[in-house]
Amino acid sequence: MSAQPIEKAKERGAETLARNAAATQAVLDVMAKLRDPNGGCPWDVEQNFRTIAPYTIEEAYEVADAIEREDMPALKEELGDLLFQVAFHARMAEEQGAFDFADVAQALADKMIERHPHVFGAEGDGRTAEQQTVAWETLKAEKRAAKGAASLLDDVAMALPALQRAEKLTKRAARINFDWPTPEPVLEKLEEELAELKQARAEGDQEHIAEEMGDILFVMANLARKLKVDPEDALRRANAKFTRRFQYIETKLAEQGRTGPQPLDDMEALWLEAKRAEKK
Repeated sequence: MSAQPIEKAKERGAETLARNAAATQAVLDVMAKLRDPNGGCPWDVEQNFRTIAPYTIEEAYEVADAIEREDMPALKEELGDLLFQVAFHARMAEEQGAFDFADVAQALADKMIERHPHVFGAEGDGRTAEQQTVAWETLKAEKRAAKGAASLLDDVAMALPALQRAEKLTKRAARINFDWPTPEPVLEKLEEELAELKQARAEGDQEHIAEEMGDILFVMANLARKLKVDPEDALRRANAKFTRRFQYIETKLAEQGRTGPQPLDDMEALWLEAKRAEKK
């Protein structure tokens, strides 16, 4: 299954292959040394899959941040950090006799070839991007069934950011038509949930308030999906916008020699000033 891409790789030249192999081996050698109980790094040696997982997630976000900032030197560095996380997990698995880095890479290559028959087959089948997405999802559904998954939602990763997982849960449920056809009913549902939050606040029940707040966030993730907006990306952009405008306020206040808490009206005025400045 993997012979064709290997042959194509060989065609790119022995020099490129040798460089890639040497660089990959260097990473694996460094990882092996760090994990060596005799002379390795004590911190690295005592880690396990569970303790390293948060760092893996953090590195993925730092890759996304570098992309958002269009900072190519930072992207190169952050991709290296993310690759190191893969090497870390693979090394720990190798120590347990489960699998190694080569197994991870080969399994990935095999999976991509299997899921792209229109690319790696004897002849391309002329699929559009949309048709390929449908075929991909069908193949993944078959894989889930083969694994004995009891629910469509079984393999939506629990460790995903909650907003992203909510979007994926609603997308998965939509496969069997458990979905509103347009955004309008979702907006109506949002109004309903807002009313329930107001009622929870009136009751003063903090647990109920938290529940209703969760329902609102879940509906917002579903609404983003219906509007073809990535909710995580939208929120990251909103965070960046808030940061820019707040820092504008800080700068202006510093220029006026003002520190510490300030009247809200003054800061609101500076906020609007920052907003106008961005639109010029």
